[in-house]
Amino acid sequence: MQLGRLGVWYGVDKLDGAGLRQFLGTVERLGYDTLWYPESRGYESLAVAGFMLGNTTKLKLGSSIASIYARDAFTARRGYITLRDLYGDRFILGLGVSHVPMVEGLRGHVYEKPVPAMRKYLDGILKDQDGSESWPVVVAALGPLMLKLAFEKCLGVVPYNVTPEHTRQARAIMPAGKWLAVEQKVTIETDPARARALGRKELARYMTLPNYRNNWLRLGFTEAELEGGGSDRFIDAMVNWGDAAAVKRQLRAHFDAGATHVCIQPVHADGDFAARDAILTALADT
Repeated sequence: MQLGRLGVWYGVDKLDGAGLRQFLGTVERLGYDTLWYPESRGYESLAVAGFMLGNTTKLKLGSSIASIYARDAFTARRGYITLRDLYGDRFILGLGVSHVPMVEGLRGHVYEKPVPAMRKYLDGILKDQDGSESWPVVVAALGPLMLKLAFEKCLGVVPYNVTPEHTRQARAIMPAGKWLAVEQKVTIETDPARARALGRKELARYMTLPNYRNNWLRLGFTEAELEGGGSDRFIDAMVNWGDAAAVKRQLRAHFDAGATHVCIQPVHADGDFAARDAILTALADT
């Protein structure tokens, strides 16, 4: 499988079946290579992938992420193979260790040390499987140890809530031929106050999660900048905003830093799907 230059990241559980079909048609018509989607409290990850693959013809679908605590490695492997074989090799299995509240509070599992847990899980999927070195399996890696593990064991990484500086650091240790597929939040909004308000609302769910906070601190943000919804400097780094030309320039910073793929996450007011589609239309030729 070849991964194209530009994709979309979107929480598809916001949509019912009809809305999801419409959205898939828009993303595919605009020529985006891949649609990435999270594992939420709504749709189950592999089941909704089958629905989306069945309602598209060329678009690739990537889980970003399927939690390693949601299904054992054997089931994840069989799920990947099923989707690959039935839908023309258009599914990317993106994996992540999730977060303590989702694993222990929501699922009732014990949250293990992230890197050893991921190593064991990847071995369970890939070890002793013919051709598995080329399977499109990727990891939502943030810290240096998880990045190193992902590049060693699978095809690449799908970092989330990162900056071009993180992309540069990841690229510096990335072997040739691997994927560095970076998520970036975007909104076409030229008013700073409105753009930052949208950004703070979108980021609020992540601000208390240690995995993200620790990575932001590694990237040079301070504890003070992560309080109160995030400083302007922090929000501006997390959400590219401005007119279409300005957002395109900001997106190119990830490519300049070494990203092989950037998936844009449209940030919009709740339910304003027209704004979502307008963002995707404006940025499709980035």
